[in-house]
Amino acid sequence: MIFTVTGQTPLTDTVYRLELAGDTAAITRPGQFVQIKVPGFYLRRPISVCDWGENSLTLIYKVVGQGTKAMTSLAPGAELDLLTGLGNGFDPAACGDKPLLVGGGVGVPPLYGLCKRLIQAGKSPRVVMGFNTAAEVFLREDFEALGVPVYVTTADGSQGIRGFVTAALAETDYDFTYACGPEPMLKALYQATDRPGQYSFEARMACGFGACMGCSCKTKYGTKRICKDGPVLNKEEIVW
Repeated sequence: MIFTVTGQTPLTDTVYRLELAGDTAAITRPGQFVQIKVPGFYLRRPISVCDWGENSLTLIYKVVGQGTKAMTSLAPGAELDLLTGLGNGFDPAACGDKPLLVGGGVGVPPLYGLCKRLIQAGKSPRVVMGFNTAAEVFLREDFEALGVPVYVTTADGSQGIRGFVTAALAETDYDFTYACGPEPMLKALYQATDRPGQYSFEARMACGFGACMGCSCKTKYGTKRICKDGPVLNKEEIVW
């Protein structure tokens, strides 16, 4: 599927917001991802969907290698080949009235689209965002503009609550957790709360649609592929 770049904005020194126009009909749930064919590179880059509309797509990515570095030079009008609607996303109907959304670093963006849809469903979400330092914080204003409580944690205490995302759990009441971030954060959250939830995992992947089995992981119900059966898994099936 061909998408056209409509805008690109740096959010931090290494994180960028990429706006695209194209057919988003295949995207049906927050937490899904796309695979981008970056000109000059063989393997596609998996990027989680931050938000989407009928013909618009917002991606937020971090520069971690040559492929994502090349993406920073994409200008309005450039065309990109995307595989869209990949993965098993979050289920907005799975929670009660007070879901807690917990994101760490570039695990924060998919929670924005989820937050919007939870609000549309009449829920009252609250958000915890974890970063290393204040200089790495992004999307705080975007979440606050939705009118939801936002708690920021930084490892060095330079903004918000000092510590990791688990340090903010006592600040709010919640009945369900949606989480996305690095595995150590997900494991710490899993151990810190007895609430049910859905956790989105990061994994290196190649094909992006379950054929190569390169991103397989063990669960209580057998082996699952992060790109196809995930990236979102129910808390009760996770094996650490």
